[in-house]
Amino acid sequence: MISGGKCIVIGAGDLTIGEIRVQEEDLLIAVDGGLDYCGILGIEPDLILGDFDSVSGQAEEKVNALENRIPERVVRLPKEKDDTDMLAALKEGLARGYRDFRIFAATGGRLDHTFANIQCLLYLKNHDAAGYLLDGAGMIHVIVNEAVHFQKNLKGMLSLFSLVKETRGVTIRNMKYTLEKAVVANDFPVGISNEFIGEEAEVIVEDGALVCMVSYEDS
Repeated sequence: MISGGKCIVIGAGDLTIGEIRVQEEDLLIAVDGGLDYCGILGIEPDLILGDFDSVSGQAEEKVNALENRIPERVVRLPKEKDDTDMLAALKEGLARGYRDFRIFAATGGRLDHTFANIQCLLYLKNHDAAGYLLDGAGMIHVIVNEAVHFQKNLKGMLSLFSLVKETRGVTIRNMKYTLEKAVVANDFPVGISNEFIGEEAEVIVEDGALVCMVSYEDS
């Protein structure tokens, strides 16, 4: 890994953006049907990974041709396995030294895939890395025993959901609805639909894990 590089991962969910900027030091992984999106976006993946059950016929031909020419750029996974294709891609990025993951086309489509990808964010956090599910309308990440700040120019909504039975010591500052050292449980969605108010917002978690969903408001 080149210092400062990101691992950019493109899944097979809904693609809601028209451009992804990739720097020389980044690692770009196309996960299964994400290879079709790379063609749409005009970007070339460094690694193609998956069981390839959701790629188009044209993309499958590309995988086969690349596997013959440069086999190290293709990781073919069995269809029956414990790791999802996405988790396998994240593990590959971690093994190569990346700790900043930007994940596109990982929501929408099948709800179970979206939920699994949210769990993958917690996997990254538990392995000293940070991951973000990104689309044109917002982002999803997880907050674990830390403080997170949001720029004051953000407009839109922020929702928080506990990934564990109880997340304790939850503080929310400089938003429409505030909390101070509260307990957020996983069976009561009290953290939904908070609003940015033009100030630098802060969310603190003392003990536990929250899914943080940000929905941007059009300017």
